[in-house]
Amino acid sequence: MKKIETLIKRIIQRVNINLRELEFDVNLYIDDVHLKCRLSKFYAFYGVTPYHKLSFKFINSSLAGSYFLGKSKIDHSILYKSDIRGDELKSKGSTYRYKDYEIPVYDDEEIQITDSILIKTLVHNFSHDPESLEIFHIKNTVSTHFTNIHGSSTEGCFLGPFSTVDLTTIHDCVLGEFSYIQVEELAHKKVNPGTIWVCYKDKFDFHYQFSKEILKKYIDFDSKNLPIGILMDFVENRKVDFENVFKFINRKNPVSIPKNTALDRYSVVRGQTRIGKNVLVAQRAYLEDASLGKGANVQENCYIINSHLEGYDITAHGAKIINSRLGEKIFVGFNSFVRGKIDKPLIIGNGCIVMPHTIIDIEEPLIIPSDFIVWGYIKNAEDLKLNGMSLESFSKIRNEFKLENMKFKGNGGIFIDAFKERIDHILHANGAFFDISDNNAGGHAQKNQNISFNTIQPYPSGDLKGIYPTMEITP
Repeated sequence: MKKIETLIKRIIQRVNINLRELEFDVNLYIDDVHLKCRLSKFYAFYGVTPYHKLSFKFINSSLAGSYFLGKSKIDHSILYKSDIRGDELKSKGSTYRYKDYEIPVYDDEEIQITDSILIKTLVHNFSHDPESLEIFHIKNTVSTHFTNIHGSSTEGCFLGPFSTVDLTTIHDCVLGEFSYIQVEELAHKKVNPGTIWVCYKDKFDFHYQFSKEILKKYIDFDSKNLPIGILMDFVENRKVDFENVFKFINRKNPVSIPKNTALDRYSVVRGQTRIGKNVLVAQRAYLEDASLGKGANVQENCYIINSHLEGYDITAHGAKIINSRLGEKIFVGFNSFVRGKIDKPLIIGNGCIVMPHTIIDIEEPLIIPSDFIVWGYIKNAEDLKLNGMSLESFSKIRNEFKLENMKFKGNGGIFIDAFKERIDHILHANGAFFDISDNNAGGHAQKNQNISFNTIQPYPSGDLKGIYPTMEITP
């Protein structure tokens, strides 16, 4: 495995050079021995459909257990059980609007991952960097367990477990575990663990900080050991179910689904699960005794257990919903952990917004009223008063506002409207409102129904063990 060893050293050195100003050493967080032992054990696979550009280039890389959909180029990188989902990349001839600019797209956009290590990472959407419209670039970057890189060109960064960089161009940054940023652009910054930061020009700035004691209980990561805490225990306890799914190339749907619904064959479905019309269930989603109403979606690394989603609900990448009942058109943000108890139900009313990286882990029955926004850490009704408010009240905020560990500056109405617009965009993109009489192809729930999966394998032994042959796959 000499090639793998050399590749790991190459990547770590390049990331460390980028992070020298922050005096951050990636070596302390990458267990290369543990990683090497796993890189030859799993096949990689890519999807082929009539709707997505077929262009894959794999160069001097290891791709163990990873999935690719849409135009991608992977160069001198290690991707371990990561999902590279390029079904929303920009197309040649389209126009990208940025502030007062309308910028033409001159070529089909491509995801390019260079000199990077991605561990159980989700890469999705398209680049929101106006300087790089045709390339969604991840370079000289290490991302750890269950990170989301969403629409974010990333160079010279370390992303801690369960962190998310969303619609943000970042350079030479360190994101601590369970941090979430959506700030347009960030450079040479170290973001503390458990920081939730959403900022848009001078319009609004939302900031929440988890306490160290609470965060350590849910996710803790400070060495080459695997991350620990409730979030890791939760996914590790269900790992075997996914291993069983990946043993088979083809399978019949474990439950009946409507014809305009997509249930990915690399998802787990258990118990008495019901799936409605225009629903999208992505790869590595986990459903157990779940009820998904019309237009709902369950994205990568999401878990819905003993819960009912009324309809048009969004479960963003990595979110988990357990023992809960959700009304209509509810947004549950990235990597949120929403857990009721069988004897103490959690009910969330229509039109609610659960901010990304929110932890609702109740110790008593709780009802979140309709049209509410919540954030932070909530375990009872008293916490809800300090970590939530009605959309109407939030929309009236002007200038500066503080509530417990949350600080907001700017226009609350613009902040809420931006969330509502994004929710509508996601629902349309996922085909939640699809009607066959409209005579169009629909969204992801329709286009992702019949994906052909093709597997690729690494060298099984010798100096190249774990490395995949260089290859180019085109129409």
